Amino acid sequence: MAECQKDEDEITPGYKAPAQKSLQEIANQDADDESLRRYKESLLGNIGDIKKDPNDTRNIILQSLSVVVEGRDDISLDLTGDLSKFKDSPITMKEGTTYRLKMSFKITSEIVSGLQLLTTIHRKGIKVDTQRNMVGSYGPKADVQHYTGKPEDAPSGMIARGKYTCKSKFIDDDKNVILEWQWILDIKKDWN
Repeated sequence: MAECQKDEDEITPGYKAPAQKSLQEIANQDADDESLRRYKESLLGNIGDIKKDPNDTRNIILQSLSVVVEGRDDISLDLTGDLSKFKDSPITMKEGTTYRLKMSFKITSEIVSGLQLLTTIHRKGIKVDTQRNMVGSYGPKADVQHYTGKPEDAPSGMIARGKYTCKSKFIDDDKNVILEWQWILDIKKDWN
């Protein structure tokens, strides 16, 4: 954990997240400016449409992480259930494949700024890579929201084949950890 924290702080030294404001405060601010009110409505939608489960206090509900490869069905990890099962069910990927990571999530009540997906990749106990996907800032919506990352290439070659342990965490601007999980990526010569 401390290692990821160090990586996060080095990227943006001196950065301080803005103060949190409620949706109601944002909606009421500058209420007499018609164009600004319409602009806020276009960004945030109708706040009254959002139905939140009163028993669920989470503002961010991460639903899935998918590996997207053009011409193939998405390989999805359901992040709403038992996360420990991913350690026993590797995702198989053909070496050298270009892929993207896609996240699906819901924001239920307040605007969230600076969402990030941090993934530390280990092979045989040795850290080989750290990936940071800047997901962005989102307001609450009734619908599931999606983020698709930039294209990445899977390692290739005989030495690169094998299992990689990926430790992912989804955080916000304030470095609050929304969800952490571990999954296995198995790089093979072919898809089988």
